[in-house]
Amino acid sequence: MLQIREVNGDVLFKVRVMPRSSKECIVGIYEDALKIRLTAAPLEGKANEACRVFLAKTLGVPRSRVEIISGHTGRNKVIKVSGLSADKTLKALLP
Repeated sequence: MLQIREVNGDVLFKVRVMPRSSKECIVGIYEDALKIRLTAAPLEGKANEACRVFLAKTLGVPRSRVEIISGHTGRNKVIKVSGLSADKTLKALLP
């Protein structure tokens, strides 16, 4: 089950990234994280930026409101999105 926490008007959740995939999409849940595929390679922060762009588009928020809190160099990341509730986030990510 995806765990989404609300903290001071922001939501926090875990993501498991699969870079160098053939298409960008949400695969499902991996342990307690959202598993997503990204076409970008994990070089020079390209996959991190692709992750931010993909999540911003999926959630319908500007990219500036999506931040990677931890996991910049690994597949497991913690994401913070400003100005969304946990309910809206969950509905957008897992319709």
